Amino acid sequence: MITRYPTKQIFVGNVAIGGDAPISVQSMTYSRTADVAATVEQINRLHFAGCDIVRVAVPDEEDARALKSIKEQISLPLVADIHFNYKLALIAAESVDCIRFNPGNIGEKSRIREIVKACQERNIPVRIGVNAGSLEKEFEQRYGATAEGMVASAEYNIKYLEDLGFTDIKISLKASDVQRTVEAYRLLRPKNNYPFHLGVTEAGTVFHATIKSAIGLGTLLLEGIGDTMRVSITGELEEEIKVGRAILKDSGVAKEGPNIISCPTCGRIEADLVSAVSVIEAKVKHIKKPLDLSVMGCVVNAIGEAKHADVAIAYGKGSGLVMVKGEVVARLDEDKLVDRFVEEVEKMAREED
Repeated sequence: MITRYPTKQIFVGNVAIGGDAPISVQSMTYSRTADVAATVEQINRLHFAGCDIVRVAVPDEEDARALKSIKEQISLPLVADIHFNYKLALIAAESVDCIRFNPGNIGEKSRIREIVKACQERNIPVRIGVNAGSLEKEFEQRYGATAEGMVASAEYNIKYLEDLGFTDIKISLKASDVQRTVEAYRLLRPKNNYPFHLGVTEAGTVFHATIKSAIGLGTLLLEGIGDTMRVSITGELEEEIKVGRAILKDSGVAKEGPNIISCPTCGRIEADLVSAVSVIEAKVKHIKKPLDLSVMGCVVNAIGEAKHADVAIAYGKGSGLVMVKGEVVARLDEDKLVDRFVEEVEKMAREED
């Protein structure tokens, strides 16, 4: 059983972050924000992929002015991502549900004070987004681009916001490598109770970003650290949500959808297991109920695993068993097993707990 660190609960739009709220999955559009139609289209794609919160880049005033129109056309909570020009945050705050700024490139503290004032007036939270690659000069000179430097920056800026009477804060501490990222979150976690946004930044293509995020975010989640997260991928938007949801499920943090247990390929397999698992994944992906599904290709693994699954196939030579809660419900030829298996899964998904 994973025990999460107790954190203050804040709201980004209608999504609760921290406290006992589920860990939310975020993503970010890649269109120019001023292109309202393209940005709305991408946000809608993310919505249907299962995204909880969406962030958009705001590099200039045209982008900031577009936020009002975008907000009117979407249902997801909207976060404005601000770098360098604090005045863009003041415009964005009129329309969005949260402001994310990087203290390392906003500059003078008076500018942060103006951002905080705008957020206070509209009752929207701030995400302090510390990145190892863009620390404030004083922290980089003292610590270098280290986890300690990231934590020092975060603590300084948290204190500054608190001194302004502002505590609707979430925090991210991102580096492009797993080790620094994990170390920074671990160092800061015992020092405050603000919710953490997890992520390994600039993680690369789908393959590398999946591995880095699974290691980094999975490690932190297993330690009870994290309240919201993004998997940063150089690729299609939906992949970020798909990988993020999988990390939550496979780490045991979220209980949603089927958990498919299947054999590694080996010389004992007596069926076309690869094709069978592929078909099953496609046919059960719509199911939200948490179920353990076992698809085993030989007698060595089959019965033991099948016995503990909600629904299972135990393949033999040319035929096999379908089992429900460890009980055999059918003995069929190989070509009929998958259809019967899916039928039993659908039946169980409809049952009340």
